[in-house]
Amino acid sequence: MNAVIVRRFRQTDDSTIGTMTIGKTIVATLEDIHRDTKIPGITRIPAGTYILGLRTEGRMTKKYAEKYGDKHQGMLWLLDVPDFTFVYIHVGNTAKDTDGCILCGIRAGSNSVRDSRKAYELIYPMLVDQINNGGCAVTIIDEEE
Repeated sequence: MNAVIVRRFRQTDDSTIGTMTIGKTIVATLEDIHRDTKIPGITRIPAGTYILGLRTEGRMTKKYAEKYGDKHQGMLWLLDVPDFTFVYIHVGNTAKDTDGCILCGIRAGSNSVRDSRKAYELIYPMLVDQINNGGCAVTIIDEEE
């Protein structure tokens, strides 16, 4: 099984900033903040290891298929996250775009990721290839200051 590592290293009042490593490729990540009690849409998922799959139905899948055409095979979906459903890796810039998901960017700001679409277009084919060739697991590690 192929491995992807997300390292969370900074939490602000609004978001959690980190990196995602896929082989030798590293992109920035942004998630919601940690909360002891989950508040839907504004709480990040727990650290841990999750199988990555492709979700081929739903509103976001349709939206991304329209945006990316035949390149899009489904949403990058973290499976079996306790107390969460439909956790994706997707495009967005700030915590208001996450809804508990992981956003990717080329670089991180203090409370944002930049060039998110560019990062997504970079990592999407790599992750789909891993999913389709042996499977893929995403390990999320908390290293915040």
